[in-house]
Amino acid sequence: MARETSRVSPRGLSPPTGNGYGIVAGPFSPVALGVRVALLTGSPMRFRLQHRTVYTYAGAASESFMEARLTPATDTRQQLLNHRLTTTPPATLHGYTDCFGNRVETFSIVQRHQELVLESESEVETQELPVPQAAQAISVSEARQIYRGDRLRLIEFLLPSPAIPLSAPVHQLANQFFRPSDALGPALLRLNTWIKENFRYATGSTRIDTPVTTVLAQRAGVCQDFAQVMIAVLRSAEIPARYVTGYIETEGQRRASEAAATAPASPPPLVGAGESHAWAEVFLPGGFWWPLDPTNDCVAGERHVKVAVGRDYHDSTPTRGVFKGTHTRRLAVAVVMRRI
Repeated sequence: MARETSRVSPRGLSPPTGNGYGIVAGPFSPVALGVRVALLTGSPMRFRLQHRTVYTYAGAASESFMEARLTPATDTRQQLLNHRLTTTPPATLHGYTDCFGNRVETFSIVQRHQELVLESESEVETQELPVPQAAQAISVSEARQIYRGDRLRLIEFLLPSPAIPLSAPVHQLANQFFRPSDALGPALLRLNTWIKENFRYATGSTRIDTPVTTVLAQRAGVCQDFAQVMIAVLRSAEIPARYVTGYIETEGQRRASEAAATAPASPPPLVGAGESHAWAEVFLPGGFWWPLDPTNDCVAGERHVKVAVGRDYHDSTPTRGVFKGTHTRRLAVAVVMRRI
């Protein structure tokens, strides 16, 4: 579960360079490394998404100032077909692209209101994207040399961040999974599998601000926690990684969409929350961001819809803001994801 928050944490960061599609140009581009990035293959999936957020206040709020990251991304494996965000009470929306390439919509409500409702509707087409094999075969030692040569551009995804500090247990795991001679791709998949097999998915076992060290100690959490554990280990191992917020077609949603279809074999069930989902993206040599979902021990594919990225959940939380008045009595979030 990728949780939503009402806190605002301003920052001043430089935007990473790239073409907006997950492949970054430069001296370590796929061409420079001799890596051929595979084109999309197979049949695409199309989803209709409805994301509803309701803030209910204990008393009337006199003003609200909000920002929303609810617009699905367009990249090599997914295309946004349409998107609309509405608010109640109604407000004028203003949009911009943040330093991580996320589309952000902001608004203010300057009249008294007891409740604030945000309704986001989107249609997205997704497709599986094979990862470049040559990038996976590079050793951890060789990959680190490449990353050091491009450290300035990748620095935000190599250093600790507010929600992902590094600690002794994290460093121990980095040394365990990423020995210099190991091939990078298999080492990444081993870590993905280890988190799935050694951590229990338990709603309510953590809070939005539960540190990585606590999650490691209790071996329980939700998708946000597992993604941040993975990112912490990767950064400790000098491997750039970023946090992803989005949606996932869960097993119940898949069965509902395929109720009338007959399939020879069902794909493995995917675990996620009814609100949203979180996973990690690893920067491979050659400029390819590889999406890994440790909650489900899989490579994020056509059943994942990416919305926003950042150093951690602070940078990509779906909604956040401030208001004048009494405290928030209740925050309710509901997501409906259907194949079309």
